[in-house]
Amino acid sequence: MFRIEAGVDKERRNLLRSRLRETNTAASPVLAALRGTPAEREAPLHVWALDPTGALAGGLVGHTWATWLHVTYLWVDARHRGAGLGSRLLTRAERIAREQRDCTGARLETWDFQAPAFYRRHGYKVICALPDYPPGHTEYTLVKPLR
Repeated sequence: MFRIEAGVDKERRNLLRSRLRETNTAASPVLAALRGTPAEREAPLHVWALDPTGALAGGLVGHTWATWLHVTYLWVDARHRGAGLGSRLLTRAERIAREQRDCTGARLETWDFQAPAFYRRHGYKVICALPDYPPGHTEYTLVKPLR
């Protein structure tokens, strides 16, 4: 007999994550080989663009893990859009991931009203489209080889 509960529990979450990690490591030689290496842990990768006054003009927030760059957020202030700032931020993050962290690929998610065409121009390919997420829109997952 099991009791099923719903609710946020950080201690159980951490225990579950640890047990899942053990199970995954046992099942995957690739994940097992990562253990004890720098690629084992997510490493934050942030790139910022500041205007002449020091105000935030744009930025990219992501992380690297297992030889991949994951771009979580990329934003450019409306006043600076169309001037190549987003391209510069993305290019810098990719270069850091490739040259300093030995990443071989990049991935990200974006919605249809955001920037799928921007990422395609930068060599990203759509590998997944999730329609109606959020309702009325499509979420895309895109990837790009970095080598």
